[in-house]
Amino acid sequence: MKRSKWIWLVWAVVLLSYLVPYTLLSEVSRWYGSFLFWAVAGVAIIALNVFMTTDFKEHSDD
Repeated sequence: MKRSKWIWLVWAVVLLSYLVPYTLLSEVSRWYGSFLFWAVAGVAIIALNVFMTTDFKEHSDD
């Protein structure tokens, strides 16, 4: 998958991190509704960053 597609997925997760807690979870009066969503979104962002950077190679100046 091209890197630009991964970047779009990252932006989609970021957008969902703003939309979901304030729309779908707005009726949940406890903090753990949004916290659970943000925790899962954070893990998703980390995983996407790992996939985006797997093809980076280390260059040495030897």
